Amino acid sequence: MAAIDVTDATFETDVLEKSKEVPVVVDLWASWCGPCKTLGPILEKVIDATDGKVVLVKIDVDANPGLSQAFKVQSIPAVYAMKDGAVVDGFMGAYPESAVQQFVDGLLPSAEEMAVSELVEAGDEASLRIALSMEPANEDVIVALGELLVADGRGDEALELLERIPESERTRHVAATARVGTVPDDDHDATLTALLDRVKTDDEARQQFVDILELMGPHDPRTAEYRKQLTLRLY
Repeated sequence: MAAIDVTDATFETDVLEKSKEVPVVVDLWASWCGPCKTLGPILEKVIDATDGKVVLVKIDVDANPGLSQAFKVQSIPAVYAMKDGAVVDGFMGAYPESAVQQFVDGLLPSAEEMAVSELVEAGDEASLRIALSMEPANEDVIVALGELLVADGRGDEALELLERIPESERTRHVAATARVGTVPDDDHDATLTALLDRVKTDDEARQQFVDILELMGPHDPRTAEYRKQLTLRLY
């Protein structure tokens, strides 16, 4: 797989978003840099051998001063590894192939991580239970199993499972579905309006109100207004 040339305009998509799927190695270079010309082919060879498990992108620091500044580049070649939108490793200078190989190997998923990924992809309860036993705090596993449990009418079990990990946008949605059920076909206005009178003194009413807004989602034009009304009632 050929290296991707990244610019200030494409960095978010080609690096930040892509790094949420696979590790991305960022090679900061310039045409006048001799060591860059030595390191570049080594990076391409080693990363190409991963068959897509690691992606290489190249950034011309002269053409993209914004990115050079963002990475606080003091000398080149400068290489950074990114996962989930954050830098996790890096080095400067023209490393030999053995060192580059060790650097890239450290980014590859372990055998256990690959096994968990395959179990999550299988998606049945038995597979997800095995994955959970291997990685008890894996958000992907817990969210997938939680969704399955909710769909099977075992919302209480799903809520107990979600307590294993910190709250996130994904877990909030599963938890809301577990407590409220799937969003009904009505427009929610009557339910939300009735709940507003109780949210200040009734914890269950407040939770139901918040859960319905969660299931409606931020794209529903009424969500922001109802959140504002909730704040006014509470404070």
